[in-house]
Amino acid sequence: MKLGAAAPVIGASVIAFATFVGVGALMGGQGYARADESRDGDEGKELSKIDRQINEHARRTVDQGRQIFRFDTFGSEAFFGDALQLHKAIAGAKNGGVGPGVSPKTALAVGLKVDADALPENLKGQIKAGKVNLDDPATTLALLKLNAVVGLTGKFDQSGKIQSLGTQCALCHSQVDDSFAPGIGKRLDGWANRDLNIGLILSLAPNLKPFTDLLGVDEATVKKVLTSWGPGRFDAILDKDGKAFRPDGGQAGTLIPPAFGLAGVNLHTWTGFGSVPYWNAYVGVTEMHGSGTFFDMRLSDPDQYPVAAKSGSFNTRGTPDLVTGKLPALHVYQLAIPAPKAPKGSFDVAAAERGKEVFNGRGGCATCHVPPIYTEPGENLHTPAELGIDSFQADRSPTHKYRTAPLAGLWTHQKGGFYHDGRFPNLAAVVDHYDRNFRLGLNAQEKAELIEYLKSL
Repeated sequence: MKLGAAAPVIGASVIAFATFVGVGALMGGQGYARADESRDGDEGKELSKIDRQINEHARRTVDQGRQIFRFDTFGSEAFFGDALQLHKAIAGAKNGGVGPGVSPKTALAVGLKVDADALPENLKGQIKAGKVNLDDPATTLALLKLNAVVGLTGKFDQSGKIQSLGTQCALCHSQVDDSFAPGIGKRLDGWANRDLNIGLILSLAPNLKPFTDLLGVDEATVKKVLTSWGPGRFDAILDKDGKAFRPDGGQAGTLIPPAFGLAGVNLHTWTGFGSVPYWNAYVGVTEMHGSGTFFDMRLSDPDQYPVAAKSGSFNTRGTPDLVTGKLPALHVYQLAIPAPKAPKGSFDVAAAERGKEVFNGRGGCATCHVPPIYTEPGENLHTPAELGIDSFQADRSPTHKYRTAPLAGLWTHQKGGFYHDGRFPNLAAVVDHYDRNFRLGLNAQEKAELIEYLKSL
């Protein structure tokens, strides 16, 4: 049985890099041998010069990748700020922008997150004491100045007025642990932000001409499309094929996927366009609109991708190139992000153990979701017919197939449903679908225990 194999974005998106020497401890703090340590703790042997170099390279590259993932805009200010002027909608008329502005309460309501570690202690105290006006867009600007809004960077002039706005990978592919307040806490890199209503946020931009010109439609149509996605969804193919809605009239956006647990996984995103670094380049250059290089002649097909063929986005050569040189470190960091373990009490341990037997046995799930990476080693793609679903999203991909989605950390992204478009509201619906499609004949107890196992991964 193949769970969640159909299911793409900005994302983007995003890993237990167990074979990469020393990286695991950088993420969790256990067992990492620093480059300056003289002995291997397990065997008591001195590290060779090359082993020390590998350890140091791993540490340095993960640190660089983390910085890029969290804070690098790739020059996307030219699009979100200079072109869309989104910063003006956030600031509001009272702060030199337009409209009512976006207050912290509104920002949190549309899924933006705040990094509590970026907040000064005195400010935290004032927030807890109710002395900070969370209904004032000026407070949002203050948070941007502190670089505390996850995934967004504001550019301010010397007088403190916001001039532009850039985005990062973390906007869609990070959450926070809510340790300070709902939507405010420590960063959780790689977690899909299923609260983020990116379409609604983009629809607030004062200038939607870049979209209307590209797609050849009016502003009202652009807003209708953007607001159709809803929380946790994005359409990373719209600017290539122009398909704004499904044939049945439903929205065409796909759920934001997680960017953790990807070590050992061949193809990324729901329809397997390419690997993790492919999607980093695709999203960084063509979705975030950073200044960089992206090339894929498959997207020059005027029949399948008329918008891309006309715009030339299949062969983008931005100068200066602010993306390509950062792909190696970004890739290593993403592969170093482990899939988070399910918290104690979130599943029935005994039932999960029995469900594991169903997963590996009668359910046949492990045939495609091969442990411990929970996808196929090799080409992890299947036709829509194999999965018993329609081909709409698959046919927007050069592969015309759906990827077998990795399952580790599944408990973190149940919001919004399952599969690429959230068509199955819960795991029970997914299991029922595969039971019917593959005629498994699972009984109610087996299904329930299988679900507990999936929740435990």
